[in-house]
Amino acid sequence: MTNILATNIPDFPFPYFEVQFNKQGTAADDNEINNALSLIAKGEFSDLFVVSHGWNNDMADARNLYKNLFNSVKQVLDAGNVPKLGERKFAVLGILWPSKKFAEDELIPSGAAGINSAVTVTFIQNQLDNLKGVFDKPDADATLEKAKLLVPKLESGSNAQREFADLIRSLPQRGAEHVDDATDRFFNLDGADVMKRLSKPAFAPPSSAKSVSAAASMGSPAGALHGATGGAAGLGSFFSGIKSAARNLLNFTTYYQMKERAGLVGQLGVNQLIRKIQAQSGGLKLHLIGHSFGGRLVTAAAFGSENQPAIKVNSMILLQAAFSHHGFAQKFDGSHDGFFRKVVAEKRVTGPIVITCTQNDKAVGIAYPLASLISGQNASALGDKNDPFGGIGRNGAQKTPEASDGTLLKIGGAYQFALGKLHNLNADAIIKNHSDICHGEVAYAILNAVATRV
Repeated sequence: MTNILATNIPDFPFPYFEVQFNKQGTAADDNEINNALSLIAKGEFSDLFVVSHGWNNDMADARNLYKNLFNSVKQVLDAGNVPKLGERKFAVLGILWPSKKFAEDELIPSGAAGINSAVTVTFIQNQLDNLKGVFDKPDADATLEKAKLLVPKLESGSNAQREFADLIRSLPQRGAEHVDDATDRFFNLDGADVMKRLSKPAFAPPSSAKSVSAAASMGSPAGALHGATGGAAGLGSFFSGIKSAARNLLNFTTYYQMKERAGLVGQLGVNQLIRKIQAQSGGLKLHLIGHSFGGRLVTAAAFGSENQPAIKVNSMILLQAAFSHHGFAQKFDGSHDGFFRKVVAEKRVTGPIVITCTQNDKAVGIAYPLASLISGQNASALGDKNDPFGGIGRNGAQKTPEASDGTLLKIGGAYQFALGKLHNLNADAIIKNHSDICHGEVAYAILNAVATRV
């Protein structure tokens, strides 16, 4: 086989090429698309993985994730652990798009600060600086500067709070509001009311300030602290007060912007790319893999646009995906289907949809307790599968008749994946945080989905 490798990922375990997309969902360089189509036209492989990253600050993070994930896939494949794959040949198309992480900074350096001083004016102002370049509004950075001037005034009254909330909510591109994550209410509430609702703790706090400081200094996973366990919810989520509301507002607005952008890149750019690939190479098997907001991106790619015929792909794997656990649901609240319901109802994925989920993933969970606050609920300890707001990477697909619950198995275990069905795989024993997906067990699940006969 011809050695097709991206020059920026040496020793990639499979033939690899990539396409970068901009914030508007269009390819940054048409030559990348032409190169991909040219390589696919050679007919040297039977299966193509289309993979998308999620929260990443730069492309190096995404490429490193792809290499580590597919190293695991190659090891499982070479060991013959999935014999049904026979002589099939694989290649990887990496999708790169501009994304941004939530604020994950430690709020109590060395565990020394007190429980009431964790979220400071300086911290919020630094978070505003870190968001420059993220939003699509032409004067977004100037808006962030205006918001910085208001931070010291937030505790003075509702007028400053209202102005701050209105400035921040003006930043993202609109159009992705939906009832399943309270974004339909987020933009319509009075700004001061939004700040009031977000000033409550989003998670149940530890029993004492002492236990908070101790957990922070030890890097403990208890209470979703940021550190080796990847608890992106952050220590500030335990705290109340108006500065905590400001931090929650920035995180929820960032969530909304990345939700909107991932959907746009998937629905427009990647969907059109898949159409071109299928028009040229109709017999090629296509497998979508998405991590974090990349899970929303590839699902949006399968969903497509209303004014075009549906595309169909062979399998889809959602690794700690960052969208609502009602995304595929049927009448989850008695009247509304999940936004991506058609992907399932119209069998746009002909093979299995495999979903890894774990309570260890604090990053996926952060938006949904905040959604509960916005909706006026008491969000303490919310976010599990029985709550109205929850993430699919935490709970799997809920209120979805085609979904079943299982476990991420050890290599050699017997999966019963079925065509057109969704399989929630509890990964508590394997995946320890949001980005901890490069395991042999994950690769084994991916290859078993690919091997399911279509």
